[in-house]
Amino acid sequence: MDAFGEAAVAACEAAGEYLVAEFERAETTADYGPRDVKAEADRGAERRALDVLTTAYPDHAVYAEESGERDGDAPYRWIVDPLDGTNNFCAGIPYFGTAVALLHEGDPVLGVVHDPLHDDTYVARRGEGATYDGGPARADSDVPLDGATVAFVVGLDAVEDADLRARSEELKGALAGRCKRVWESWAPALDWGLLARGDIEAVVAFHPDAIEQHAGWLLAAESGAHCHREGDLFVAAGSEASLDGLCDALT
Repeated sequence: MDAFGEAAVAACEAAGEYLVAEFERAETTADYGPRDVKAEADRGAERRALDVLTTAYPDHAVYAEESGERDGDAPYRWIVDPLDGTNNFCAGIPYFGTAVALLHEGDPVLGVVHDPLHDDTYVARRGEGATYDGGPARADSDVPLDGATVAFVVGLDAVEDADLRARSEELKGALAGRCKRVWESWAPALDWGLLARGDIEAVVAFHPDAIEQHAGWLLAAESGAHCHREGDLFVAAGSEASLDGLCDALT
């Protein structure tokens, strides 16, 4: 697992170094759609991450956001989100990152989230806890729910479906009535990192995109967050009281 973690961190750092250089350029090449945006930087970051992972583990399966699936029947499978927060990246908003997860027989055993602009790295290993820049990561905020900042994540499937989009608005309204601030960042992997280090109080994800959810959910669990899942609604909080309050409001 240590070797897997080193490869995942190296992959995220390779992608992140490239992303920082591209972010500092005057222009960004991207295709803008009504619901999403795809940047050339997505593909460039993915190539660099995959170069690291496939060189280290050529027999492993990979699912990457841009290039899709390869060798899908192998027991180990890497999940790569090369640029989490593409909308932010293209708008010049300095909040984006890279996420990598490793699945064994379909279950996440390793998750890495990297914030390249701040050089922050989060690592979660199944059953072994989580780290933030090499030290222990603990989702242990004691801020009460009425003073809490709660990150709200809505996956692309929910954005594109009218009924799910309406339900997401209901959930957002319920959150607004129970906490100080509902934070929608468009870079959910980094939101999971803020929870894992205790800087925000909770993350609520509705139909999240699996490409970053694997790493984020494992990071929440291994950092000691109190977690609850009901179908495609995921709730994680830094205290049991906050989790109970959120679940009461949302379900």
